[in-house]
Amino acid sequence: MHKTLLPEGWTRPKGYANGVIAQGDSMIFCGGQIGWNKDERFEYHDFIGQFRQALENVVAILGSAGAGPEHVTRMTWYVTDRQQYLADLDAVGRTYREIMGKHFPAMSSGRGLSPNRRRGTGRDRSDRGQIACKSKLRP
Repeated sequence: MHKTLLPEGWTRPKGYANGVIAQGDSMIFCGGQIGWNKDERFEYHDFIGQFRQALENVVAILGSAGAGPEHVTRMTWYVTDRQQYLADLDAVGRTYREIMGKHFPAMSSGRGLSPNRRRGTGRDRSDRGQIACKSKLRP
């Protein structure tokens, strides 16, 4: 069995969960978080702003289960513009460390989302990528 995670004050998603906790409350799975805020609105339209927001979303979901960045065991990043990602790589590293600290789980990244096939809201397809993760809360 699993329990759906919804950080306090967040809009309830339709048709998916932002995160779930499973396996006797020890495994946390964060769905692909994009760079919108808790009200499902994009405050940032640049890559780094959305990257920061997506990481903050991951941390909020983890927090709703009593976990933090240090519990993340696997993280996957999907970006729509590989060239922009590479151009912003230094800022990506700084932003990651500001939000997640010096915790580096198993990671992969790629250009998994094309501009025409992004997971969008149907209302606004401004996302520049998404981040999904898996975490272990308890032994």
